[in-house]
Amino acid sequence: MTMETKKKTFMDRFLNFVETVGNALPDPASLFIILALITLVLSAIFGSMGASAVHPGTGKTIKVLNLMTLDGFRMIWSQAVNNFASFAPLAMVLVCVIGAGLAERSGFLATFMQVALGKAAPAVVTFAIIFIGINGNVAGDSAFVVLPPVAGVVFLSLGRNPLVGVFCAFASVAAGFCANMMLGMSDSLAYGFTEAAARLIDPNYQASPAINYYFMVASCIVLSLVGTFVTERFMIPRFAGEDLSQYELDKDLTNITPGKVSAVKKACIGALLTIIVIGLMCVGEDPILGNPKTHSVLDPKSPFMTGIILMVTLVLFVPGAVFGFASGKYKNDKDMFADISMGFKDVSSYILLCFFCAQFTKFFAWSNLGVVLAINGANLLKTWNFTGVPLIIGLIIVSCIVNIFIGSASAKWAILAPVMVPMMMLLGYDPALTQAAYRIGDSITNPLSPLFYYFPLILGFVRKYQKDAGMGTIIANMIPYSLFFAISWIVLIAIWVIFNIPLGPGGPILLSH
Repeated sequence: MTMETKKKTFMDRFLNFVETVGNALPDPASLFIILALITLVLSAIFGSMGASAVHPGTGKTIKVLNLMTLDGFRMIWSQAVNNFASFAPLAMVLVCVIGAGLAERSGFLATFMQVALGKAAPAVVTFAIIFIGINGNVAGDSAFVVLPPVAGVVFLSLGRNPLVGVFCAFASVAAGFCANMMLGMSDSLAYGFTEAAARLIDPNYQASPAINYYFMVASCIVLSLVGTFVTERFMIPRFAGEDLSQYELDKDLTNITPGKVSAVKKACIGALLTIIVIGLMCVGEDPILGNPKTHSVLDPKSPFMTGIILMVTLVLFVPGAVFGFASGKYKNDKDMFADISMGFKDVSSYILLCFFCAQFTKFFAWSNLGVVLAINGANLLKTWNFTGVPLIIGLIIVSCIVNIFIGSASAKWAILAPVMVPMMMLLGYDPALTQAAYRIGDSITNPLSPLFYYFPLILGFVRKYQKDAGMGTIIANMIPYSLFFAISWIVLIAIWVIFNIPLGPGGPILLSH
């Protein structure tokens, strides 16, 4: 990183130290190979020791599986390609790139942001990007592909370091899974496990995916303000003094002409019509995008919920194409698809990393190391005998730690919910509170974990501007966001608990019976 030699604050010195140490680590691809090998060794050690745990949901004993056996080797050898092909984040990213790549490379997203926010103060632009990022998770994981690169271009067009734009966008998307103005797929998935766990104590328990909604809305507003503060107070000064001429800026993107304004309007109409068509498929007694059995579009298994990535792709593809042709950038379909192909080139390094990441995550899952660790960690929390706010903080800490080792949010909650939810209910706390505490912890460490599925993707975006960027670069610049988000969230949920404020419809702090 090209920065001023003399650092004025302790925060700068600390973050530079973290960055230096982090960048001394091997390349992310090598790191995943090393982690995969370590997993094999640990599986042999703990497998031979007979390490196990009783799954609180099923009552079955789960043992650590030794992968360093003949059967283990055969499984590793035969499943390598399937591991890569079935790596869910890769498929999501590649599908999303079709729409996001077109919307970005046609110039639609950057032009739209500049037209909408062109006369706004820089801090307002920062707030808008963070607010959009936090709410972007309602569309699944597509926001990871769309927002960071666009934020980089917008920041650079404002005469600010593009890396700051990429960092604040990634932090807001990654840390915003318990903050939103709308309900999304993650809310339905989390509630499904919460309800099942609650019925272990109360067979009649029933609420809805909206049990954390009030808290999520408040969190969205608070985190947007806090994220803006962190960006303006720490990140902008941290990168001040850099020569922005070293970054390539497409002058055509920042040259807003009347023709482009007209093209943006046409593109927005195209996006609106696409949304209307999708909306029409969601209405009626038996909607096209509803679950055929329940007729609900919000059912986790409905075409609407399972097809969110495709919908986002279409909502980005249509305006991207309309803008490209209306602005004159595209003369024919060959020009358009050439730009889409370039979008795939931007994520080529991510595709490579996904192969090694997929092997590691599968090894870890096969070994049961993560499950045994999570169950024992949750059981340890039960022995602390905390109550009130300290108990909630304990839940958040356990969730943070488990999140480092298990990437899938639904997999973590499937393991932790049968332990945490009944434990909290026996102490008089509603499942809504337990779910909120878990999701806070799950969100806080997302931007910091090299094992987070989209960590390699953001590294690719950063290397567009800083060729020698490594994991230390990402981790160091995520620490301020994660730290302040954690403090803000803990204070916020403490206020909710102390004053017994409902977390959402049907989501009180304390059980009514």
